[in-house]
Amino acid sequence: MKRIILFLMGLSLILLTACGKEENTKNAENEGVKKVDYKVGIVLGLGGLGDKSFNDSAYKGLLKAEKELGVKIKYVEPTTLSEFDQFFTEFAEANYDLIIGVSFDAEKGIEKAAKEYPESTFVIIDSVVDLPNVKSIIFNQKEGSFLAGAIGEMVSKNKSLGFIGAIEIPIIKSFYEGYEQGAQYMNPNIEVRDIYVGGGNSFNDPARAKELAISMAENGIDVIFTVAGGSGRGVMEAIKGREGLYGIGIDSNQDGEVEGKILTSILKRVDVSIFDATFEGLAGKFTAGTVVLGLKENGIGTTNFEFSKEIIGEENLAELEQIKKDLISGKIKIK
Repeated sequence: MKRIILFLMGLSLILLTACGKEENTKNAENEGVKKVDYKVGIVLGLGGLGDKSFNDSAYKGLLKAEKELGVKIKYVEPTTLSEFDQFFTEFAEANYDLIIGVSFDAEKGIEKAAKEYPESTFVIIDSVVDLPNVKSIIFNQKEGSFLAGAIGEMVSKNKSLGFIGAIEIPIIKSFYEGYEQGAQYMNPNIEVRDIYVGGGNSFNDPARAKELAISMAENGIDVIFTVAGGSGRGVMEAIKGREGLYGIGIDSNQDGEVEGKILTSILKRVDVSIFDATFEGLAGKFTAGTVVLGLKENGIGTTNFEFSKEIIGEENLAELEQIKKDLISGKIKIK
């Protein structure tokens, strides 16, 4: 009897030990291969934090990586284009494990640093650098802005939509093109006008953007889609002070900025892409190359219309869902 009891006790200990090992392995797999001193440096786009848009979304992803993955983070905010090169070089020389550039303005700086420091790994958002130590993450923004155009047409009483961009360059123009196509898909006769903040501070000039928004409203435009970083704050101010004028936000969820008057925000999941890239790097699974994120990959899309469901209407929202499905399936094609 004693022998049986001792045998059973020993068997229990073996099983407990085995279970403990399996649990630890699962935890390690879930968290990736943790490196306690893994350092991530990020160079934000012009305009910096507080834009309630692109940069804030990037920083949100970085903070999540710090909290959930235990990485060490540092961010810098360039105020001129010439500072990009300097910041990327400084991060590489300080042996940061992953160096991230936010926005197309980072392209030349990352290309230069990636060639000079081939052992360092880089991520660039919204542009492509074709080098073996660079991951390029771009978004199918035309899909998102197509939805913005469709929503704008649904709500506009004057059938006249506006677009305010930071600067007239290909990536910003592509937002406008998708917006125009979405509006014209709903109504071929709708008017869609675009204008750009411009100047040396195009992504952080809310006063100028407010002037442009007011001018548009005075000329009959009643829905404005803004892709202008921190300058977009000025458009929000114009919308807040004008009856019958609605807005569509960009990158981050801006719906609550003027409750009931921001129809939706077109979300580019910059935060998710930065967190995922950090996770991959931490787990030793960094891969170079270009990744394109659209509706199908949940890389871009709308908010949940928290404050605008009644304004847009259930029937229109149901139609919007069908448009999303048709874009994903290829039934609707964007030029």
